[in-house]
Amino acid sequence: MNRVAMDELESGPTAGTAAVHRVSEALGCEHVAINHYAVAPGERISGLHAHGDQEECFVVLEGTATIETLDGDVELGSGEAIRFAPGEYQSVTNDDTRELAVLAIGAPPESDDVRIPLACPDCGHDFREPAMLDSGPALVCPDCGSETPATCPACGGEDLHAALGHHGDPVSVCADCGTTTEP
Repeated sequence: MNRVAMDELESGPTAGTAAVHRVSEALGCEHVAINHYAVAPGERISGLHAHGDQEECFVVLEGTATIETLDGDVELGSGEAIRFAPGEYQSVTNDDTRELAVLAIGAPPESDDVRIPLACPDCGHDFREPAMLDSGPALVCPDCGSETPATCPACGGEDLHAALGHHGDPVSVCADCGTTTEP
């Protein structure tokens, strides 16, 4: 048996702007990922994405989470949980004025199949995969292999995330300058 106090864990890097505590690492879990997120108002856990090979559940411990899906937003309050099957797109943001505490549970613990819902500009495939190339971050089409730099065309920033645009279609948003780019 292993035991850990989440507030004693060091905060680690995340794909978004939230602080993450990797509970499963501290507990030595082998078959499930458990992460505790502390999300300040206006911050996010990640951009819109799916795991083709991982089921994810989110449990709101404190505050209200805005869960973005391709079908629209869902608000999840304290004491509520939501499940995403492999391949379902989601992101978690704190649009509230209070801090958000979320427990994220994923199985299997590692996901090699991360999908961003931005169509390939060359072949039209419906998603691309994030990659770190020698030239920097990129989105790669799993169908045709096309590589698109994942940098903001306005400021050159590398903190981009997918979100739903004004018309309900996925767009790329720069966290640094706010520029929205259609795929």
